[in-house]
Amino acid sequence: MEIGIDPEIARIGSFSMGWHGLLMLIGIVVAVALAVPLARRLGIKDDITFTAAIWAVVFGFVGARLTHVIDDWSYYSQHPLQILAIQKGGLGWYGALIGGTIGVAIYSRIGKFSLARFADAAAPGVLLGLSIGRIGCTLNGDAPGTETSLPWAFTYTHPDSFAPLWVPTHPAPVYEILWNVIVLVVLWRLWKRLSPDGSLFLVSLALYAVGRFVISWFRAEDQVLGPLHQSHLISIAIFVIAGALLAYRKTRLVRPEPAPETLPQENQLEPPQTPA
Repeated sequence: MEIGIDPEIARIGSFSMGWHGLLMLIGIVVAVALAVPLARRLGIKDDITFTAAIWAVVFGFVGARLTHVIDDWSYYSQHPLQILAIQKGGLGWYGALIGGTIGVAIYSRIGKFSLARFADAAAPGVLLGLSIGRIGCTLNGDAPGTETSLPWAFTYTHPDSFAPLWVPTHPAPVYEILWNVIVLVVLWRLWKRLSPDGSLFLVSLALYAVGRFVISWFRAEDQVLGPLHQSHLISIAIFVIAGALLAYRKTRLVRPEPAPETLPQENQLEPPQTPA
C-alpha cells in the first residue's frame, strides 16, 4: 500500500499543522470525553477530571519530548536548539504516559481525590486516544516499521514523509492500533470487576507493555542494549512494575471475606432438647 499524503496539512507563517498533531489533539479530546462519564460513575466530579486532564497533557507533553531527546541525545547534544523544534516531530508515547501519570499524581494530592480510582476511569480513554494518534503516525510515517516484503507493507512516497521513501515497511502503528483494540475489549469486560481501585489501570499497562514489546521488533528504532530498543526496556520495566503493584495491592488492600460463623463441634453433635 502506497501512502503519498503530505504530512503537513496547512502552514500559516512559521506555524504548521500536521496530521500527527491534529489527530493527537483529537485523541486527547476523545480520551477526556470518555474519561468524564467513567469517572463520574466512580464518584469523581467533572471539574476534577477536566483539571486532571490538563495536568496530564502538560506533564505528558514534557515527558514525551524528553524521552525522544534522550533517545537521540547524540544529535540533540550537538544541536540543543532543536530540542524546542517540536514542529519537526519527536514525541515518545512512553514519556507521555509516565509524565502524564506524574502530573495527575501531583494534582491528586492537591485536589484530594483517589489517584487509583481516577486511573481506572482514564485507562480506556488513554488507549483510545493513543490509537487515534497512531493514525497520524501512519499518515506521517513518523513511526516507521522495518523493511518487509509482506503484502500489507506500507510504502511512503511523499518527499516530506518521515519514513524512508519507496521502501516497503511494516505498518507498525497499525499493529499497535489493533493491539489497543484488543486491550480495550478486555478492559470493558473487566470494568468494575477488579479490586482494589487502580487494578484496571495496572492491567491496561501490563497488557499494553506486552504488545508494545512485540511490536517494537517491527519498528525502525535504534538498539540501545544488545538487540533491544529503548521501547523494549521501558516495556519490560512497566510490565514488571505494573505486575508487582497489582500483586501487592491485591494481597494487601483486598480483605478476605470473613469465614461463616459455626457452632462449636460439641454443640453440633448434641441432639436438640425437647420439653418434657
